[in-house]
Amino acid sequence: MAVRYMLGNEAIAHACVEAGIDFASGYPGTPSSEVVDTLRRQKVRDFYIEWSVNEKVAFENALGAAWTGVRSLVTMKHVGLNVAADPLMTSAYTGVKGGFIILSADDPYAHSSQNEQDSRVYAHFARIPCLDPAGVQEAHDMMAAAFSLSEEFSLPVLFRPTTRVCHSKSDVELGEPADDRRKGIFEKDPKQYVVIPAHTRILHKKLNEKQAALAKRLVELGFNRYEIKGKTGIITSGIASEYVNEIVPGDVSVAKIGAYPIDEEWLAGFVSKHETILVVEECAPVVEEVVRQVACGTVVHGKKDGCVPYEGELDPASTAAAFEKAGIPYNGEFPEDISPAEGLPPRPPILCAGCGHRATFYAMKKVFGNKGIYPSDIGCYTLGLQLGAVDTTICMGASITIGSGISNAGDENPVVCTIGDSTFLHTGIQGLINAAYNGANMTVVILDNRITAMTGHQPNPNTGVTAMGDPSPAISLEALCRTCGVSFVETIDPYDYVTMIETFKRAKETAGVKVIISRQPCVIDARRRGIKRKHYFVDTETCTGCGVCVKYGCPAIEFIDGKASINSLCSGCGVCADICPQGAIRPEVKR
Repeated sequence: MAVRYMLGNEAIAHACVEAGIDFASGYPGTPSSEVVDTLRRQKVRDFYIEWSVNEKVAFENALGAAWTGVRSLVTMKHVGLNVAADPLMTSAYTGVKGGFIILSADDPYAHSSQNEQDSRVYAHFARIPCLDPAGVQEAHDMMAAAFSLSEEFSLPVLFRPTTRVCHSKSDVELGEPADDRRKGIFEKDPKQYVVIPAHTRILHKKLNEKQAALAKRLVELGFNRYEIKGKTGIITSGIASEYVNEIVPGDVSVAKIGAYPIDEEWLAGFVSKHETILVVEECAPVVEEVVRQVACGTVVHGKKDGCVPYEGELDPASTAAAFEKAGIPYNGEFPEDISPAEGLPPRPPILCAGCGHRATFYAMKKVFGNKGIYPSDIGCYTLGLQLGAVDTTICMGASITIGSGISNAGDENPVVCTIGDSTFLHTGIQGLINAAYNGANMTVVILDNRITAMTGHQPNPNTGVTAMGDPSPAISLEALCRTCGVSFVETIDPYDYVTMIETFKRAKETAGVKVIISRQPCVIDARRRGIKRKHYFVDTETCTGCGVCVKYGCPAIEFIDGKASINSLCSGCGVCADICPQGAIRPEVKR
């Protein structure tokens, strides 16, 4: 058995290889992305891997593979599970033949997400098992066992790591990669896979009949376990159980919930032996609600009485605060508030130096002004908020549909929405079809950087290569938009400021739906591919210190002694030279 220091997501991916995975699909989303990225880089096991265009597509691909008897995995972040919820609910009825794991990574505290939803609730809703690892080693071990569990009950298994598990590192005891191979063979069984009402009613009954045995099996597997030490008990789950372990006194009992559904008879056996119970879990009160159902005379503390917060991540200090509110002693000392040292400069997230998105937002705002309405979408370009060019963001693909809704509601101000190339292919296309079909009056700006940048530079159908690096026909966004019913489709280079301004002006003067594709490769990806441009400098004799270039917001531009200056972050896009009213910014020339 080898021991390696590795990232949680790498350990999860390795466990998939040990379990004999045959098929993997997913849509990138922090904190889940490294699982598929690790699988596609490994050379140990040869199997099918794809980045899909969205989570629903990825889910249905993996489900179809599981129906043929192979072991399959689909990955996404928690909000992506909303996109895949439609097939998820019915897949519990149809069941699976080969092991099928749905990895939905939750993000407490919304480090990189638009909400803090809890995937455990989806598993409860669908009535499928959910595995909730507390650490990197357990994430590995649970994933290695998940495929067998799925096959034992012929059910999809939801695997729910959280950000701290996905992105923590530790030593991990690894098993050997599986060397067996399965060949997918689909056996026709309409009563199982065709969910007409007559079949569905029977399948639903079968699904419900599996629940009791499933709950008991999760205890037998050791995923749910407890140790009784006194009259006070803690019930905890996921990463919160690690924080509990750090502070819990020796005479306090602990029950750890690692998997769902919870065997209520087993849980009642623990609760009934205590006078007071505190439930410590992140996100929704999933465990606490079951505890309260089985508690008879035992005092239960948790989220519902304010001892444990509903929002954000827990840590040892906040867990200690929950103990204190419940009147339970704890080990260790934790200050109530840890503030950063005074004088440190704020470092908000910002678009990279030379990013084409910044230039596009700047030109867009110049033409459409403060009266323009700017719906945007999920991706790097949400940072256009700092340029005053993002008014709404709710979920993938919603920029175009929100924009067309505002347009058709009668607001006469110009509507200009922004969406990335990957997000447009994810769920933006349907919105564009709908906007063109229903006669919206709006401008759609597709920020095309040829990659899915924010999640770690995964390829998409616009990139020209597959997840495995094989050449693939790059989709034509121009042809696609015209096919959606749009006649005004223009492509611009965001480094060509003058043409950008002219194109936006023509779009503003044209009625109907207009699409402007602003195309320039992601600057990070371009740098990795060896693309170099001349840096720019400021002629301090010409610079008047007007500050126009600083307001542009590029981190390569500073203000020193009342004059602009360009630092080493410059990537040579040259847009600052175009907007400088004095002509003081010029490309460097080597002598």
